[in-house]
Amino acid sequence: MVDFDEFGPEKIIEVYHPKTGMHGVVVIDNTALGPGKGGIRMTPTVSVDEVSKLARAMTWKNALADLPFGGAKSGIIADSKKLSQEHKNEIIRAFSEAIRPVCPSEYVAAPDMYMAEEEMRVFVEANGSKKSATGKPKDMGGIPHELGSTGFGVFHAALVAAHHLDISIEDSTFAIEGYGNVGAFASKFLTEAGATLVCASDSRGCIYNKNGIDHEKLEKIKEKGGSVVDYNPGTVLPNKDIIKVDADILITAAVPNLIIASDIEKIKSKLIVEGSNIPMTPSVEEMLHKKGVLVIPDFVANAGGVISSYVEYTGGTADEMFKTVEQKIKTNVKTVLDKSSETKTPRAAAMEIAKARVLAKCKTCRI
Repeated sequence: MVDFDEFGPEKIIEVYHPKTGMHGVVVIDNTALGPGKGGIRMTPTVSVDEVSKLARAMTWKNALADLPFGGAKSGIIADSKKLSQEHKNEIIRAFSEAIRPVCPSEYVAAPDMYMAEEEMRVFVEANGSKKSATGKPKDMGGIPHELGSTGFGVFHAALVAAHHLDISIEDSTFAIEGYGNVGAFASKFLTEAGATLVCASDSRGCIYNKNGIDHEKLEKIKEKGGSVVDYNPGTVLPNKDIIKVDADILITAAVPNLIIASDIEKIKSKLIVEGSNIPMTPSVEEMLHKKGVLVIPDFVANAGGVISSYVEYTGGTADEMFKTVEQKIKTNVKTVLDKSSETKTPRAAAMEIAKARVLAKCKTCRI
């Protein structure tokens, strides 16, 4: 069931196209700061309730990133794995045409689950406006996901937080949970800054070497379709064991609910940077905070992707994207850490900042 409160959601739009079987939903949560921004996911189980929760998360992420975007999200109820590309494109066209009245004036789309650059090409062509979506192919003005904007932002979040804790990056060790697009780029940038990778995981397990793992060698193994467990020398461990390794910094970049309450005493890292979404609940973050572990929350640390989307939306270049991601992530993480305290977690501080930014511009919110 959708929760309505003083912030929204402002609009819930459900659309259906009998000929193609397209059934979709858009939730525009809050547009106080600008048009609602959020991706389209295509799964057979996506629901209004799920999309609503994701739209609210985007309200806070965009506000905290200090972007002129509100929060929104959309979903298309379909099993992409069972569709031909032609049928999938027909469904996307029908969805784009159906929501044209609010797109891009109130909603700006982007790729999410089972939607990528070429799907955004289809969406934009059907919508008739290049501003209707970001995550487009390069020939349409898109900034490629492969440049690693999210991982680059996670890296800068880690730098600011490490400085806050008086951790020298050059002397630090780190672990990457989820050596995919976000994790691999965070690893690359941290390694280049002088930190030592000691553990990395993927779906098949994790590799641990206290003396260090060669990032470039590991990257080549992954590029050839291998797993982190194929790396030598090192000790192969179960995926979950990555949270227990002796590393100064833990970057989460894959599964939700990775760390639960019973794991608290196993954590040795002094700093956890949430590159993934919801790697733990706020209550677990609070428990770690009391233990003295600094946790940079997901919507603060992994905002590099949506910042990159903003640069694309305004017609910026890849170089401008890197500069903007670095500047905004550094500023926002520092602002959050300055507002947090012994009794206030970084997430609580970040939420206060995000809500204040929305309320300052919101003409329809109950204040």
